Amino acid sequence: MSAVVRTVDGDVPADRLGVVDAHDHLFIRSPLLPGQELHDLDDAAARLAAFRELGGGTVVQWTPYGMGRRADRLAALSRQSGVHIVAATGMHQAVHYAPELLDSVRDCLAELFVREITEGVADGGGVRAGLIKVAGGFHGLDAHARLTMRAAAEAHHRTGAAIAVHLELGTGALDVLDLLCGESGVAPDRVILGHLNRSPDFAVHRQAAAAGAYLGFDGPSRANHATDWRMPEALKELADAGFADRLLLGGDTVTPDTPGMPYLLRGVRPRLELALGEELVGRILVGNPAAAFALRN
Repeated sequence: MSAVVRTVDGDVPADRLGVVDAHDHLFIRSPLLPGQELHDLDDAAARLAAFRELGGGTVVQWTPYGMGRRADRLAALSRQSGVHIVAATGMHQAVHYAPELLDSVRDCLAELFVREITEGVADGGGVRAGLIKVAGGFHGLDAHARLTMRAAAEAHHRTGAAIAVHLELGTGALDVLDLLCGESGVAPDRVILGHLNRSPDFAVHRQAAAAGAYLGFDGPSRANHATDWRMPEALKELADAGFADRLLLGGDTVTPDTPGMPYLLRGVRPRLELALGEELVGRILVGNPAAAFALRN
């Protein structure tokens, strides 16, 4: 049986995703970003349409449980735009939630994640998640991160869904791999490490890639991070070291002023093609995510 990716409109053969934005947000809400919520349907539709017009085929939304992911709107947006959408279950850092919400789910996280992958996302109109998103801390893992990652590992073992990890400012990658892969038995190629462009530590990048994890370079054009201007160098070094098949790219739109998914293809792709060549960038945008997001244990 061929590999499939679970989208909001059903399971799709992994080789039919097309060009993939491997980490983005159509909708997201956090108390850390008051007044900067992504909640507008027309804006989400416009971004998807622009992405499609530039050749985009799939967007992976990393917005997890309890952060305004608007799962009940995703299937209609996917059909309207012609872009596949992968939704996430999982849980972000504790600071993104009200304490009472955390208290209500803390003891049943694995069951929650499994249910959202196999049955449907809460208030999602039958939409199922295809990804488990969790988060680390700055250069380490606190008790909440360890709790959610262990739950994510259990849910992965029961569903085959990949685990995507927010690395705070790109740090803590090896701690995450120690917990998920060393302690919890998750195969490294089932782990996607996000935001590595924010910490251009090439030694850590190589170690994570050598372990077998996928490395996400996402959130382009943020002046307060080492993003666009270091990304070609980081990707070329990894590709030259034999890790081209470990690389993913995403827009990571989190506020209304983030360039996001259209910019990924309009601005970032041609710049990377100058450094890496069109064939390699095509593999990073098409072949790698097809493997990374497929359901498998």
